[in-house]
Formats: sequence, structure tokens, C-alpha cells
Amino acid sequence: MSMKLSQFNYNLPKDLIAMYPAKDRDECRLMVVHRKSGDIEHKKFKDILDYFDEGDLFVMNDTKVFPARLLGTKEKTNARIEVFLLREINENTRLWDILVEPARKIRIGNKLYFGDNNELVAEVIDNTTSRGRTLRFLFDGTNEEFHKVLKSLGTTPLPADILNLRELTSDDTSRYQTIYAKNEGAVVAPTAGFHFSRELLKRMEIKGVETAFVTLHAGLGNFRPIEVEDLSKHKTDSEEMVIDQPTVEKINSVKQSGRSVCAIGTTSMKALESAATINGKIKQFSGWTSKFICPEYNFQVCDAMVTNFNRPLSPMLIMACTFGGYDLIMHAYQEAVKEGYQFLTYGDAMLII
Repeated sequence: MSMKLSQFNYNLPKDLIAMYPAKDRDECRLMVVHRKSGDIEHKKFKDILDYFDEGDLFVMNDTKVFPARLLGTKEKTNARIEVFLLREINENTRLWDILVEPARKIRIGNKLYFGDNNELVAEVIDNTTSRGRTLRFLFDGTNEEFHKVLKSLGTTPLPADILNLRELTSDDTSRYQTIYAKNEGAVVAPTAGFHFSRELLKRMEIKGVETAFVTLHAGLGNFRPIEVEDLSKHKTDSEEMVIDQPTVEKINSVKQSGRSVCAIGTTSMKALESAATINGKIKQFSGWTSKFICPEYNFQVCDAMVTNFNRPLSPMLIMACTFGGYDLIMHAYQEAVKEGYQFLTYGDAMLII
């Protein structure tokens, strides 16, 4: 019998939601949860290498967040409109799927203006969901010029947990990004990777802990409320992902040698499981995934995972509970609240081994 959404609720005090990133990436707290014994340890993130040996592998998501948040106005009324760019449908026609707030004020045919001098104009051409729309940007110039203007007007798409309570700072541009971000396309950062500093990556290299990179462009579907109680009926937004052949060979080689594979974040885990075969290996992948991992799912690839402390009722919490065991992970969350861990985007981390 499948578990219900309501079983993944817990009380998150607002004062435990991290509003700003830690001063040093690898100095945040790390809760280590042992699946076999049920033991819980309290460490610093830089201690993570104590749990891995030479030849073990960290799989990281190298997606790069682009400045996907646009502030604009609606024609005639000048009403303030906030747009989150989700994905470019067609580069030649400049069609984009977006989320918009407040959605109730936008209708098909409306024009939206962005920039102090209306550098960009867009027309609403379709309603895709209750909050979603499709925009056609009206721009005279090359695609390269268009994307340059789009980036210049966009800002870091911090989650509403933070944006509703404070303004963007200059630090957010660099800190809402992993230091190994490479392939631009995400509107949501793979936050478990925030805790890796250059010093920690160097220590990994010295110890012989290897790295492999997958790309999964995380979307706002990670923050969209799950609207069904029966998790087996939940449908997730599709996200673009790529795992190339050299990465496939590296991961499969480590698994075959009996070494540990650790997914850094739920997006890395989702990518690996999307590319997994029934024999526990992975295959090359380039396309879209809508995989939703919930209890009773059998993981094929990883022996460990790193995740931040995620919001109640979220797909990320559900995945963590599926990997670590429902009772143990929900108990660990209660322990995290009791011990004053920092939660969500800029919060502390959990290692499940």
C-alpha cells in the first residue's frame, strides 16, 4: 500500500529557515544518518570525507542557474508582474514557458514590458497551467543579442521562502550556485552541492575520492505543491538531463569494483535513477526525465546521498525518506529541529549512509 502525502509533514519553525548562506561553504553543520544502525552523528560538512575512502565516488550535478527571474509591468495598467522563465521552447520564435505572479492578472494577448526602458516586450500567447503561461518575446536582433538582454534584465531566482522575506543581495549571485556549475539551464540550484568548497574538493583529490558530473536542469516543479494524497498518482514536471558516456563508464566501473557511490543532492540521485538499468548499472542519457521517487522504490545505483533539510511535503523530503527509511529520516528531522539545524536552500546538510 502506497504512503500518503500527509505522512511527510512536520513542524518547521520559521526561525530555522536559513535566510543567508553560511560564511564558509564547508563550515555548515552535517547530520550523518546511518541506515543500518539508526545512529545519528552531528558533524561539520568538511568532515564528510571521514566516511569515504580512496576509490569512492561523489556524483555531482553541474547544472548552472541562469538569471530566470524577471520583473516587469503589464500594458495599460502598469501592474507589477513577476515572471520565472522555465524553458525556451523555440529559439527561433523566442517562445518560453514561464510561471507568472500574480497569474490572475494575465490573459492571452496581454503584453508585458521588462527593463527601465522597456528593453524587452513579450506577448502572452497561451495558458499552460493555472499559473503557467507561454510568452513570445518580441525582439529585433540576433538570438545572441536577445539572450544577452534577457540575462542582463534577469535576476537570481531565489525560492519564495527567501524572496518573500528579504531582498536579493550581491552574495546571492555567486552563492546560489555551486562552485562547479558549468552547464546553464536550471532555475533551481542543486543546493546540496553548495557545501563543497575549493579546499574540500582539493582534499577529496588528495584522498582519492573521485568525482563524476551529471547534468539535470532543475525546475520550479521541485517547489510546486503536490496536490494528491496518494503519492502513486503524483505527476512531476519534466526536467532536461544529460549523462555522457565517459561518466557512465566511470560510475559503472566504481560500482563494479565494489566502491561506494554517493549522490550529491536529490537532483543527482534523480538523474542516476533515470538512467539506471535493472542490473544496477547506468546507461548514457540525453533527454527529459519526470521520475518521482517515493517509498517502495528500489534504488539501483547509490550507496549514500547528501541532501539539505527539505521543506515538509516536498518531493526532496519524500526521496530522502525513501532512501534512508521513513521512520529513521522523519526521526532525524525531529532531531534536526530540536538541535537547531538550519533548513532549506541555504541550510545545513544531511549525509545518509
